[in-house]
Amino acid sequence: MAELRKLFQVPELKKENTAAGNRLLFGTDGIRGVVNRPPMTAETALSLGRALTVLLREEKALARRPKIVIGKDTRLSGDMLLRSVAAGVMSQGGDVFEADTLPTPGLANLTSSTRADAGIVVSASHNPYPDNGIKIFDGQGYKLPDEIEEKLERLMEDRKLLDGSLPSPEGVGRAFPVRDAVGRYVVSLKSAFPKKLTLEGMTIVLDCANGAAYRSAPAAFEELGAKVVLLSASPDGFNINLNCGALNPELCRAAVLETKADLGVALDGDADRAIFIDQKGRVVDGDRIMYLNSLHLKEKGALQKNAVAATVMSNMALDIALKRKGIKLFRTKVGDRYVAECLRREGLNFGGEQSGHLIFLDHATTGDGALAALQTLAIMKESGRSLASLAEEIQPFPQVLLNVRAEDPARAERHPEVKKMLKDMETRLKGRGRVLLRPSGTEPVVRVMVEGEDKKEIEEMARECAALVAASLK
Repeated sequence: MAELRKLFQVPELKKENTAAGNRLLFGTDGIRGVVNRPPMTAETALSLGRALTVLLREEKALARRPKIVIGKDTRLSGDMLLRSVAAGVMSQGGDVFEADTLPTPGLANLTSSTRADAGIVVSASHNPYPDNGIKIFDGQGYKLPDEIEEKLERLMEDRKLLDGSLPSPEGVGRAFPVRDAVGRYVVSLKSAFPKKLTLEGMTIVLDCANGAAYRSAPAAFEELGAKVVLLSASPDGFNINLNCGALNPELCRAAVLETKADLGVALDGDADRAIFIDQKGRVVDGDRIMYLNSLHLKEKGALQKNAVAATVMSNMALDIALKRKGIKLFRTKVGDRYVAECLRREGLNFGGEQSGHLIFLDHATTGDGALAALQTLAIMKESGRSLASLAEEIQPFPQVLLNVRAEDPARAERHPEVKKMLKDMETRLKGRGRVLLRPSGTEPVVRVMVEGEDKKEIEEMARECAALVAASLK
């Protein structure tokens, strides 16, 4: 990240006390919103494509056209926004390499492997189809840091600069198709699976959320020998994440029990995360999967510095369980890009989020649901144990998460009565738990999380806190 800052010559910026710093368009995971409503419009996408190309061309001092790989998930508005951002890139003299429908981690991988200057994926991840978003990767396949996003916003607003840097008619860019982008991603997934192992004899329920992995994920599992029970793999532009996938694992759970499968894997719309179902039909979240993989890597001597990174949302039980095994836990802000930044800064190679974003930095630069599933399946194969048995080694504290709708989510953090309540609740818990309040960077909500030993107590506290937050926003 230091090299990227130096490359783009980003000045030091004073941060506002908000989740997005000085950024107005970019949130936790790119730009996101309701399609055809600001900021998620064709005009925004066009402007972003222009600004990114100018930034790459001028500050990287390229002696050739900037090369930008683009892709999308399966939602209806993907074509419109992808073509808009592509037009912006080409208008400023950049060449576009179109991967069409591809999971976010596949696009990140393709950006790096094709030696592109940047990558863009049009996706709103786990959000419903009326929403969409735009995420940007640097040439190494990493999501941009806050400082670069802030500079992009300033460029997007500088129409005089953008218009003044338009190339001559013969200097506009071109669009080229990327042949077999899905196949390339499948190969990368399989190459990360231990060569001495196969998935033969295993039955896996795979819920693709009618999203971007509807072709790649089943291909990877089947080519490694698994019998795949495929769910939600018929996208129509409207059904992405609809009553399926990582946010709605009930469908996957029912299929696991019905087919007596060894495992269920529920991806989200852009397949950068996964939620697991064990053979007993129990949901296994990202914290438990993180714990299993951390131990496995440590036992193999492959866990760098015997440490991992997780966000502030991860359960306290993960801290305790890892510490018992001699593994240090670094905490980050919410968002897999902050986890990735921590991994690179601290020289680590594994981390993730409770929500199912897991980053295996030896194999990928961002969260990857299919990769996380394959690494976990490798543990099951090597140990001869079921996921249910492995997951029982960590017992999470009760945790309650409530969402409060808000037009200005950051406002709740600044409200004096809310701040006082948070302090009082921390005092009441006396080290037996914690309270976390944060504006979402992907949805217009304030997230209220309370965690502790007594489930009844934390449920009451969460409701009390959510009610005050809602009142403070009126």
